[in-house]
Amino acid sequence: MINDLKKDSEQRMLKTLDSLEQGFAKVRTGRAHPSILNGVMVPYYGSDVPLNQVANVGIEDSRTLVVQPFERTMVSAIDKAIRESDLGLNPITADSIRVPLPALTEETRRDMQKVARSEAENAKVAIRNIRRDVLGDIKALLKEKEISEDDERRAGEDIQKITDKYVAEVDKRLAAKEAELMKV
Repeated sequence: MINDLKKDSEQRMLKTLDSLEQGFAKVRTGRAHPSILNGVMVPYYGSDVPLNQVANVGIEDSRTLVVQPFERTMVSAIDKAIRESDLGLNPITADSIRVPLPALTEETRRDMQKVARSEAENAKVAIRNIRRDVLGDIKALLKEKEISEDDERRAGEDIQKITDKYVAEVDKRLAAKEAELMKV
């Protein structure tokens, strides 16, 4: 029973790390990467859909993305969606859409670092919330007399070790992302 709770908490914390990586993918570095446009939503027949469902996103060179819409009529809608996103990009439209990424200044690199730190802090909060939930479940088991106080204490220590391991992993990934952002 306690082992099931531990396994569940590990899986949930691992999902939090995956979510952190997705958040980091949106924080752009100096290189072009298709995941930069993952959060862009395009109006398509009355509803907003992710850009990758109405177009192919590829890399032309290290600083340019190419967006190939599946339908020619979508070019202007995609162009507008990219311009209105909070990414600060100005696409060039022809038959396809070229999205040049501006060179990052020191100031924008610092801003990107702040965004990355915010993503990491959100991940840490999520991990701590998972710990709190699992500890609450363990206390409930103790109240129902399904486990002993010693079992509760040991399980609490184990959950704390798991939490510390994943918080350290978040810090490690944040340090790597910050180093990547500051690399010119």
